[in-house]
Amino acid sequence: MSNIFQEVSPLPERAPEPAFTSEQLVWTAEEQALVDRFKAQYPTAEAAVMKTLWLAQEKFGWLAPEVIQFVATTLGIPYAQAYGVATFYTMYFKEQKGRYVLDVCTCFSCQVCGGYDMLHYLEEKLGVHAGETTEDGLFTIQEAECLGACGSAPMLQVSNAEYVHNLTREKVDRLVDALRAGQEWPFESVTLPQDADADFVRRTDAGAIEKYVTPPVAETFE
Repeated sequence: MSNIFQEVSPLPERAPEPAFTSEQLVWTAEEQALVDRFKAQYPTAEAAVMKTLWLAQEKFGWLAPEVIQFVATTLGIPYAQAYGVATFYTMYFKEQKGRYVLDVCTCFSCQVCGGYDMLHYLEEKLGVHAGETTEDGLFTIQEAECLGACGSAPMLQVSNAEYVHNLTREKVDRLVDALRAGQEWPFESVTLPQDADADFVRRTDAGAIEKYVTPPVAETFE
């Protein structure tokens, strides 16, 4: 019989060593103007917490406890409220990540189409496991739940931004090489099945066009 009082996951430190100094925890005039704009969009300041956390993550790279407190103080809300939002959503980073965070979808649709094949290939290529960061600080690999692109599986997302569709080992190689060279991956528009044989593009802002292809069948399942 299991012990219901046994800790099943490590708890965060109550008072970790700060990663940022009080001198660093300030908004620029432009950033403060953005926060004021966020607050003006809602009837209460607490409703602006998601946008303000996002702004803080863009500024500091990740949401250390003192950064979350900084956001809470800015909005005049309890720390627990800001912390609850930051820890609920996976796109908020609660620990320092690499310059590029590669979220490989391993949810059901991507899994049966090779999501784990691509994840393990990426792990072997970069020499780290999911949840880890390369020694040069360039890449962090993560597993992701459904990213809403089942029709172009397997796929991954780069740093909460660009989607990379129809992954193959060769495409993973091109992606890693491009990011290592400091080249941003373009926004890819994927054609619908009925448009695959036509020169028809539904998105005019696409940086690249991915033709619809029949998703592959995974080599391994987990």
